[in-house]
Amino acid sequence: MSLRPPITDLNIPTESSGFYQGFSKFVALGSKICIGALILWAVAFPESAGAILKSIRGTIDANTGRWYMYVMTFYIVVCLALALYPATGRIRLGGVDSKPEFSSFSWFSMMFGAGIGIGMLTYATGEPLFHFGTNPDVIMGTTEGSAADNVRAAMKWSFLHWGFSAWGCYAIVGLALAFFSYSRGLPLTIRSGLTPLLGRSLEGPLGHIIDIVSVIATILGVSVTLGYGVSQFAAGIYNITGAEWIMNEGAPTNISMLICLIIVMFFSTMSALSGVGKGIKWLSNINMGLSFFILAFFLVFGSTMFALSSLFTGIWDYVVNLPMMSMTVWTADADPESVASKLAGWQGGWTIFYWAWWIAFAPFVGLFLARISKGRTIREYVLGAMIVPSIMCFVWFTFAGGTAIDLTLNGGAGDAITGAGLSSQLFAMINFMLSPALATLMSIVIVVLLLTYLVTSADSAVLIINTIAAAGDESPKGRVHIITWGVILTLVIGGLLLAGGLGAINTAMIIGALPFSFVMMLMGISLVKALLRDGMREKDAASEAPAE
Repeated sequence: MSLRPPITDLNIPTESSGFYQGFSKFVALGSKICIGALILWAVAFPESAGAILKSIRGTIDANTGRWYMYVMTFYIVVCLALALYPATGRIRLGGVDSKPEFSSFSWFSMMFGAGIGIGMLTYATGEPLFHFGTNPDVIMGTTEGSAADNVRAAMKWSFLHWGFSAWGCYAIVGLALAFFSYSRGLPLTIRSGLTPLLGRSLEGPLGHIIDIVSVIATILGVSVTLGYGVSQFAAGIYNITGAEWIMNEGAPTNISMLICLIIVMFFSTMSALSGVGKGIKWLSNINMGLSFFILAFFLVFGSTMFALSSLFTGIWDYVVNLPMMSMTVWTADADPESVASKLAGWQGGWTIFYWAWWIAFAPFVGLFLARISKGRTIREYVLGAMIVPSIMCFVWFTFAGGTAIDLTLNGGAGDAITGAGLSSQLFAMINFMLSPALATLMSIVIVVLLLTYLVTSADSAVLIINTIAAAGDESPKGRVHIITWGVILTLVIGGLLLAGGLGAINTAMIIGALPFSFVMMLMGISLVKALLRDGMREKDAASEAPAE
């Protein structure tokens, strides 16, 4: 019995006139109402909002750790399996005659800048330093914290959070959307990735709700990234100017972060109005060039041999231990000082937090990856969207973080770097390595790179949110809507900062990520089902063809 042909169209209702002309009013207005309620709540009742968000997060942390660990592993397995299997790996997104719109360098630059750039600058120094002091190996007693034998463990656990899991999370969403949009002709919106499972029901309220969940997750995920980014941006401005009002007890003040946020979002909105092929493309190329410049600085002036050794041993340790690190779930017991409780606390504060962060960021990055990946094969896509960016992160962490560890361990830095706040550690390392004049010049370069990364992530997010609200229309339509989403994103971050700083933003993101993690799992299943059925249709067609 032959299979029915796949769905190649979704009739998503859009307005024919008025303010929301060309947009799905249910999705656009519903998303704004939900986000608006969050902003009003956070600003009007900051203490109550902060307490309730913290309570909800505690419940999520206590009950969803196992789910997050296993579902992230599922995303990696699906991407690698589809890339390695010959029949699926050579499928070209958009058809056999489709050609890539962007050069490989621009393609990779936009992926990397939108996907991880800001967080990498913040954590490339801070996370290896933290894990150098403590990590699961230290807690279990197999290595000693802040000692030479703990360097490999510090890199291994840092790589876990910025490697295949993070990029596999993005890749599964982007691959599903690129296939269903460019090979099947469906709208470039999240609901299209579920058509093999939910069919025509996605044209109604169910599809609208899925897109609204995606918009909310995107806004909250981007809020975390921009929150950390503007924090480091403010720390960089302080390192250059020395203005006391910017910092308080080693951390940026809320007023300095709000000013930096307004600056970033202004430029981001202007870039989003120009579309992907202009502002976003050129900014991505600029920040990639500056990234290579800073890497070259660490290559020449940093702990080069220490970093290279950490890179190769770290990759080996990461690949060998990835199944264990991805599938092991630690559970706390009654004694908060026990090894089990400490391991569970570390995993909840680091790994589970990261998995929720990547999932909340995935609808935005995934849809953006799909938007710029038409014409690539599945194998090429997975290599470019999952493997290469992971290696780039590993290089950053070993050259920036490895240099910081070596200066602390062998270079006489003491607590000059480790004693600085997370947002300031990269600048503290630059100050220790260079003379004041050169440190200021290097800080200016880093601040400019931060600004381009911030603008690239924010403008890409605004454009993608607008695409989802416009039922998958990829053009930068509705200039007033692009400006509106830029303002909304600014207000969300500002409101959550007032409600409890970066902690409140993190908590809101973790809450918003949970429902979308189920959507992502269904997208992976839908993609596998669609490719299997396409293979069965090809076999049926071949068997029914008359012999020559």
